[in-house]
Amino acid sequence: MTLRSLAANSPVRRAHWQALGLSPEDLLKPKIAVVNSSSELAICFAHLDGVAKVVKEAIRAAGGVPFEVRTTAPSDFITGAAKQGSYILAGRDLVTNDIEAQVEAALLDGMVCLTSCDKTPPGHLMAAMRLNIPTLLVIGGYQASGMIGEDHIDIEDLFSGGVGEALGKAGKHSVDDMAKQAVRGPGVCAGMATANTMHCVVEALGMCVSGSAPVRANSDKMFDAARAAGARIVEMVNEDLTPRKIMTAGAFRNAAAMVLAVSGSINAIKHLQATACEGGLDVDLFEIWDTMGRKVPTLSAVRPNGKVRIEQFEDAGGAQAMLKQLESLLDCDVIVASGRTMSEELANVLVGDDEVIRPLERPISPGPSIAILKGSLAPESAIVKLGIRDGSRPESFTGTARVFENTQSAMEAITEGRVQKGDVLVLRGQGLKGGPAMGGGASFILFAIDAAGLAKDVAFVTDGQLSGLCLKGLTIAEVAPEGAVGGPIGKVRDGDRIEIDVSERRMDLMVSPEELAKRPGPDNAYPVAADGWLGMYRRDVQPMATGAVLIDLVK
Repeated sequence: MTLRSLAANSPVRRAHWQALGLSPEDLLKPKIAVVNSSSELAICFAHLDGVAKVVKEAIRAAGGVPFEVRTTAPSDFITGAAKQGSYILAGRDLVTNDIEAQVEAALLDGMVCLTSCDKTPPGHLMAAMRLNIPTLLVIGGYQASGMIGEDHIDIEDLFSGGVGEALGKAGKHSVDDMAKQAVRGPGVCAGMATANTMHCVVEALGMCVSGSAPVRANSDKMFDAARAAGARIVEMVNEDLTPRKIMTAGAFRNAAAMVLAVSGSINAIKHLQATACEGGLDVDLFEIWDTMGRKVPTLSAVRPNGKVRIEQFEDAGGAQAMLKQLESLLDCDVIVASGRTMSEELANVLVGDDEVIRPLERPISPGPSIAILKGSLAPESAIVKLGIRDGSRPESFTGTARVFENTQSAMEAITEGRVQKGDVLVLRGQGLKGGPAMGGGASFILFAIDAAGLAKDVAFVTDGQLSGLCLKGLTIAEVAPEGAVGGPIGKVRDGDRIEIDVSERRMDLMVSPEELAKRPGPDNAYPVAADGWLGMYRRDVQPMATGAVLIDLVK
């Protein structure tokens, strides 16, 4: 008998579980973690205890034994309050570590993860790849939103209106009135921001019950999927259907196609790369994105890309209907959580509304909706979200650099009229180490630019990340290498010329290599002091090419 089996079957372990009410027969059944990020801090997670109850009942009925465990619950609008938002991305990796420290440590056989706000889906996918035990994600759903008169109001309207009002640009409705209507129940932000993008990614990867995403939170459909997941996970344990058999290179190409087709959040790229890295899968998401971006047009225009509401997207068939429209471009031989191939899973899928989810031959706009740029200002990578390419936003720009070391100084320059047409705003020190964790509030700059009426007349370049709600003007984010580690963005000076050409996938700093080499880099004085967890994150986080995994976690 091995030490592992001795530990798994030790008398003290049996004594603990018997004291919790398990019978000797239960101890022989598959033991399933129900990973719950329920929290009273954020509405995103407020309903998950009820979902956990349903999943646990289904696991028991299927012949398994559920164990509910908890993780940290990062919510951008709540846990983004301190340290200029640095805990947002850093919370993703805590979710993964929380799962390892409980599920792997207890040698459980499988897990069902209740996935909700932006950082729990990637945290769950990363843990699934790291642990490589049978895993299903249950989509927690999106929140209801309300109306003011004839106007629909959701969190995007409130976010934009709040920044506008702070800048003295009052909108049609007051922020107080919008705050009462924007969030009318539990779940994630309505719209194709990061959470719903990642929920669609989970479906495209094959890591949930098919037809689960997106979904109204606390709807019958959501609870039906939760029950089905509870039953299916026991079968997956018996079949030994593990995440690395599902999340293959082909599955990642399918996920990229999904994000491109829905013009989803740019944050999906780093989350997918991190998931692949956790499983030791040698894929380059930037290369995949470039290849798929030249094939995949935009097929749906859910807010903030267009006027379609997430409810309409769901009712048209959601992510599964999108996969059906993309079928000819997908790797349909991949295995999904049902044990069937993607081709088999899509065989009987119908698209409920082909105006909401268009066919390939009649797209809303040509692709790519998201592109990867490189050049002398971004030797490794940078990301631009183009959204619906209807000519309303510039795709090339040559301008004069206006450099800012923090969000506050950039906001002041915009509101005081010191930013002019033809400028390229450069906000640095916002990256993985500089932020740290890409905190810093780069997203606020976009709304300030828009409120100032400059969205078509300036460009914005940052080594920080953007909220999935943001889609304004020509904006290039996640420039790598970041300024804090010596990237060229850290050597840009006021008055330098910057050229951006999306068609050529280029972004260049028009300064000679000789001149750039003479310039000093950052002074190593980070704008945000980080100790505790953030200090460890800053010390150990790896570059964007890894999806920002932590050095001690790479296998």
